[in-house]
Amino acid sequence: MKKIYIVIFALIISTQVNSQETAVFFKKANTFFKANVSNGKVAYNSIHKNQAELNELLMLAKNIKVDKSTKNEYQAFWINAYNLTVIKGIIDNYPTKSPLSIGGFFDKTTYELGSTKTTLNNIEHQFLRGNFNDARFHFVLVCGAIGCPPLIAEAYMPSTVNKQLEKQTKLALNGDYFITVNAKKKKVIGSEILKWYKEDFTMNGASEIDFINKYRTEKIPSNYKLTYSTYNWNLNKQ
Repeated sequence: MKKIYIVIFALIISTQVNSQETAVFFKKANTFFKANVSNGKVAYNSIHKNQAELNELLMLAKNIKVDKSTKNEYQAFWINAYNLTVIKGIIDNYPTKSPLSIGGFFDKTTYELGSTKTTLNNIEHQFLRGNFNDARFHFVLVCGAIGCPPLIAEAYMPSTVNKQLEKQTKLALNGDYFITVNAKKKKVIGSEILKWYKEDFTMNGASEIDFINKYRTEKIPSNYKLTYSTYNWNLNKQ
């Protein structure tokens, strides 16, 4: 019986420690993004000169454990972890013109995050897209390029992550950087993200335009033709 109590006590302590570290991670991530992001662009020069804050954040993220059953915490953690790790990957190879200039940037370079070893692609395609049917992830995961949705100057928080996902999706689909509507030609020019992840935007028999209209104030007629712009892979630096 004594051994059982010891095990239970150890589990309680471990849970409390993990909870505290997770709270610290979100708080420090929020501070970091506020200090280093402006108008969707990242201050890579400043971060490169002083990498201590970024490295501390990723050390915190290394041992944190999140479970997909706690959906909001899980999603918020992995969205922040992805965006921070993109910045880390750029900084480790700085200066660079583009994340594509760095071999294996998305699929080969591994990081220890969330008590596992992973790549950026694994975070996006397995942990997030693989566990949740939610196309809104494409508007918050920022790949370090100008063609990506803009990085926001705050962390995604468990208490607000759904509202943040909704807000960023609406901003993208009502702005002119993700889609452009040409009423005269009855044409919509969209980001290549819509093409690359078509299955995410056409779930349950919907079309890409149906998805866009779900979040767009000025609806697009269903007979408009959708084409795609060339993705801009230049670095999203300030």
